[in-house]
Formats: sequence, structure tokens, C-alpha cells
Amino acid sequence: MNDYAGQHEVVSENMTSQITAELTRFVQELKQERKSHFHDGRKAQQNIETFWKQLEASKRRFERDCKEADRAQQYFEKMDADINVTKADVEKARQQAQTRHQMAEDSKGEYSSILQKFNHEQREHYHTHIPNIFQKIQEMEERRIVRIGECMKTYAEVDRQVIPIIGKCLDGITKAAESIDQKNDSQLVIEAFKSGFEPPGDIDFEDFTQPMKRTVSESSLSNSRWDGKSEPKPGSKSKGKLWPFIKKNKGGGPEDFSNLPPEQRRKKLQQKVDELNKDIQKEMDQRDALTKMKDVYIKNPQMGDAASVDHKLAELGQNMEKLRLEAQKFEGWLAEVEGRLPVRTEQTRRQSGMYDTQNTSAVNNCAQDRESSPDGSYTEEQSQESEMKVPVTEFDDEFDDEEPLPTIGTCKALYTFEGQNEGTISVTEGEMLYVIEEDKGDGWTRIRRNEDEEGYVPTSYVEVYLDKNAKGAMTYI
Repeated sequence: MNDYAGQHEVVSENMTSQITAELTRFVQELKQERKSHFHDGRKAQQNIETFWKQLEASKRRFERDCKEADRAQQYFEKMDADINVTKADVEKARQQAQTRHQMAEDSKGEYSSILQKFNHEQREHYHTHIPNIFQKIQEMEERRIVRIGECMKTYAEVDRQVIPIIGKCLDGITKAAESIDQKNDSQLVIEAFKSGFEPPGDIDFEDFTQPMKRTVSESSLSNSRWDGKSEPKPGSKSKGKLWPFIKKNKGGGPEDFSNLPPEQRRKKLQQKVDELNKDIQKEMDQRDALTKMKDVYIKNPQMGDAASVDHKLAELGQNMEKLRLEAQKFEGWLAEVEGRLPVRTEQTRRQSGMYDTQNTSAVNNCAQDRESSPDGSYTEEQSQESEMKVPVTEFDDEFDDEEPLPTIGTCKALYTFEGQNEGTISVTEGEMLYVIEEDKGDGWTRIRRNEDEEGYVPTSYVEVYLDKNAKGAMTYI
């Protein structure tokens, strides 16, 4: 199922890179082109409307001048026929009529010129400009349709590439479904949730005709259920039900899981012990890393203050002490459940004595009294000798005569580093080396140049490329 889902992710990634990204860019181009075409169309429409307004204005002016010329001619003829009008008034009316006629002729010529120009622009508008704009829009839409077809074809190719793998995944799913063993699955569930309880024995016959004290059979369900509790009241709903069907308590339950059946209690205690041991190991790793960091600070004060680590080391020691006590407590309960010890108190007392010894050793093995090896590990001999030695503030450069650590990747030196202290190694910018131990949180990475040259460099000075089988590819910069 994971492989099947992974192939769909491959299809999605290919569609995103080959189709979605290209279509997004293409759509933006189409929007700009369409906007430009519509702008040209509006501009052409505004141009023809402007010519139409000029034509209407010249037409109205020509009409007005013609009417004015007719009125001026009629006025002149009236003045010329009147014998009481002076010759000067008649001449004035005649000149005014001629002026009006001239203005009408000029308006006529202007109207005719504008009309011809409008007709020419109108033909260009409806036969050239607008058809060209619509043609460009049509071509744009045709390119869009072609691109959609190409994308559909690309999708088909992308999907076709994973069809063989998807077919294998489906075959695997079918094979896995056919290999289901319901009996085995049921047995696994039984093993996981079995209680460890023994079925109750037969209930003894109680003869009420004899004067004897009534007792409850030790093997009865009611006795096993109400052990240590007051007997239920007669007539209550809590009668002798079989324990698997009793309503479970929704509360958190006691710390030692004594409310659970024996087998389930053993599993819970073992799980708790494993979790506590993991937490203890995590605290120990942090303590070792801080101890190594403190040693580095003591050698190179410019890199940090060694005293600043003491508080954290003390805090880690307290946490480890609490976790050890907690683990010993649960181990005592686990031993009691598994039948390894007769009673809990002796085990607790014995483990408490063991912890006192371990605690004394742990206190004597603090950061200032222990010698750290370059890989951050501590040997038993070093712990015993630390009480007699003065604090060591230099790296132990004597590597054990064991097999060399395997390489877990490569690295490239980002800067030049002069390894002047013991345990470090000098590198030059751009140099490629092998990584044999990655940074454990102390800021140092262990590298190797050849079989005889290896040591620590600051993690910030190199760019690390871990192999895929070594915790995945990770880069520190």
C-alpha cells in the first residue's frame, strides 16, 4: 500500500513540474495577451465613435448655416421689394445674404469631407481593425486548446510510466490479502491480551441442614473478584459475572498496574522498564556530550565558558538518579510478577543498596573527575582510576587498536581549520574527507583523511553528506 501510494505521489510530482508549472505560466501570458486585445478593441471603438461625433457636429452646422442663408435671402428680397427702404439698407441685406450663402457652402464642403473620412474609417473599422482583433483572440484560444491537449497527453505519459509499477503493487496487495491467516492473527491477539488468570474451581456444596459455619469457596468467582473488598450487598447489580465482561475502570489505575491481569501487568511493567532505560541512556548520552564539550572549552576558552556546563551536568545527574530509582522500583514489581523474588521488600532493599553503590560511582565520575576518549565513551578502568588522578584537560589521542570505524559519509571543508589540540585534525578549505562519526550534539564531527589520519573538526567548518543507509542524507552547515 505504501508503494502504491508512493507511485501516486510520483504522478503528482511529475504533474506539478511538467504540467501545473507550465500551465500557470501559460495562463499568465494568455491573460496579458487577452487584456491587450480587448484594449485594442476598445480603442478602435472609441476611434469610430469620435469620427461619428465629428460627422454629426458638421452635419448640424451645415444644416444651421443653410437655414441662416435662406432667411438672409428672404430678408434681402423683402428689403429689395420695399420702396421705402433706402439703397444702403438694401445693399447691407444683400451682402449679409451673400455671407450666409458662403458660410453654408463652407459648411457643406466640411460636412462632405468629414463624411468621406467617416465612411473610410467605418469601412476600416468593420472590415480590418475589428476582424484582426477577433482573429488574434481566436488564435489565442486555439493555442490554449492545443496546450490543453498537450497537457492531457503529458498526463497520459506520466501515468503510463508508473502503470507497470502500480500493477506490481496491486499484485503485491493481492498476494498479501491472500496470505492472511486469520487463525494466526487470532493467536497473536490472544498472546497480546491474555490475562494469565486460572479458571475457578468447583464450588463446594453447602449443607444448610447441618449446624456449620457458612463459608465461601476459595475457588469461587465471587471470592476472586471481591478479594480484599467488602462483600457486595445482596440484590445489587454487581453479581457473579465472568471477569472478561466486567465493566472496565475508566480511572488511571495504580502505579504498579496491580489492577490488571497478571500477563497484562507483566507486559505493562516491562514496557515501563524499557521506557525508563531509554530515558536513562538518553540522559547519559547528553552527559557524555556535555562532558566532551566542557573538555573542549577547557582547552579552548575562546570557544566557551567551561563553568557554564556545570549546572546542566548537575541537572542531568539529578535526572539520572530519579530515573534509576524509578526503574529499580518497576524492576522490583516486574520481578515479583515473574516470580523471580519471594517478596517485594527484599528486592527493593537489595536494589536500593545497588543504587547507593552506583550513585557513589556516578558522583565520583563527574565531568571534572573523568577522562573522556575522543568518541565520548567511558571505560570502567577510567572510572576507577579517576579517584586517584588529577583532572585531565586534553583529548586522549591514543586510539584503541581496534578495527577502524566504518565511514558513514563524506564531507567538504568549508573553511580552513588548524587542529592544534590533541584529538583534532587540520583541514584546508575545499578538501574532501570521510565522516566516521557524526556530531552528537557537542559541536564536533569525527573525520578521516586516510588510514593513519583521523580526528575531530568543528561541525560548522564542514558540510556533511551522510550515506543513505546512515540515517538518511543530512547536511550540516
